[in-house]
Amino acid sequence: MYQALYRKWRPRTFEDVVGQDHITTTLKNQVAAGKFSHAYLFTGSRGTGKTTCSKIIAKAVNCLSPVDGNPCNQCEICRGIDDGSILDVVEIDAASNNGVDNIRQLREEAYFLPTVAKKRVYILDECHMLSAGAVNALLKILEEPPEHVIFILATTEIHKVLPTILSRCQRFDFKRIKSRVIADRLLYVCDQEGIQLEDDGAMLIARLADGGMRDALSLLDLCVSYSQRITLETVTQAAGLTGRERLFALVGAILSHDPTGALQVVEELSQNSVDFTRLCEQLVSHYRDLMIVKTVREPDDLVQGTQEELEQLQKQAGELPLPQILEGIQLLQDSMGRISRTPFKRTELEMAVLRLCGQGQPSSASNPLEERVARLERMFQQGAPQQSQPPASPPPQTSNNPPATPKPAKKAAVQQVEPFPRWAEVLEQLKKRNGALYGAMVESRAFTNGEMMLVDCPNELFRTLLRTSVAAKESLRDSILAVTGQKFSLGPYNPEKYAVVQRDPLTDLVEKAKAMGVPVEES
Repeated sequence: MYQALYRKWRPRTFEDVVGQDHITTTLKNQVAAGKFSHAYLFTGSRGTGKTTCSKIIAKAVNCLSPVDGNPCNQCEICRGIDDGSILDVVEIDAASNNGVDNIRQLREEAYFLPTVAKKRVYILDECHMLSAGAVNALLKILEEPPEHVIFILATTEIHKVLPTILSRCQRFDFKRIKSRVIADRLLYVCDQEGIQLEDDGAMLIARLADGGMRDALSLLDLCVSYSQRITLETVTQAAGLTGRERLFALVGAILSHDPTGALQVVEELSQNSVDFTRLCEQLVSHYRDLMIVKTVREPDDLVQGTQEELEQLQKQAGELPLPQILEGIQLLQDSMGRISRTPFKRTELEMAVLRLCGQGQPSSASNPLEERVARLERMFQQGAPQQSQPPASPPPQTSNNPPATPKPAKKAAVQQVEPFPRWAEVLEQLKKRNGALYGAMVESRAFTNGEMMLVDCPNELFRTLLRTSVAAKESLRDSILAVTGQKFSLGPYNPEKYAVVQRDPLTDLVEKAKAMGVPVEES
């Protein structure tokens, strides 16, 4: 009967466990010296060796002929633990046996001496799933167990384990295994199994495994079913991935602001039955690589890929400013959440690609508008020098009365307050940064007098948030900065202190026409 590779190649001694030397060395020395603990807690992500090390400990402390802290794997005890025939070693899935009755039964059995082995070993997998009653039932025996009992708890979510449990155990943190270490192990396994595995294919499997050896061996099993000769292309097709060259082509079209070319790449990938959720994940990973290459002087250790791919990443990163890369990552992550909830996954991905294609254009397209505004301001200053002199006379008159000095400044502000036309864009940016503040400002509007942004919002929650939360104020400032590229001081709009300047639309049109050099006859 065929046995899955991750089961067939499960480590049987501490030396076989890869990537966790800081743990296996300690455990082996404890067993060899006979100074092992009565309770262990193993934590780490999936597939990093928690259950494997638990079983090795169970064999090592009961082995009839241990070798330097390792089990011999030949005696009847070791073989019995491997095939599950020795009942003194009990593996409990705490996710499904998490009630108080299950732990009470465990406590009653724990006080009986082992029937065959030297020690009775209890392995509780996913111990964070135990109910509150079960934890309370476990605490006392976990603190002072019988001498013939060892508890080994394993979890992937250490933050859910109560401090009362943590304080009673020796804790070991299993790290994610490095991609190079996983790839070397895969090459060794394939060499023993007579499978042809290329190094770049092994590295891709290792990257997809995300630090878990079990996931890597399972994916290798899938690739073996696809082809006995495993290359980079084999892994790409077997895992339903997009080839790295297609990703570079897609991102290249995005950088060129070529929506047609980008959508054509998406169409080609769709014809190959690509999974759009996985494609979005790969785009996020690609933009992450661009971010690393853009910011790190020597990114080789942080970016997995060939030298040619690294050069392509450096070329593409040179064409993008860092803020645009970060915005792209945020946009893709938002789209990934929507893709998981909609049946129209391709449409959602295409919308994200189109947004990325137009990402750099608004700033460049706004240059002509900024030039027109600047020209209008110059014309106003040149054409109305006489209007700027009368306001200069009130200050000397009011200087005799010190309390009245603030009033002319307020009147000057009244004359300059104008509606801010891009407030809807500011609210869209705020929606991404601070949902609570956005909800309070849905019906708001804004006015500006040059350097001050005056906000008119009927919701009292808005004023409370601005008074009490620095984060709320900063998120509003950042949203305004993202839209205008200018930092504004914030203030409330008070109709008693400020008046909106009502301009004649026809006058605005004439001024714009003159600014653009269009001849206009006034009658």
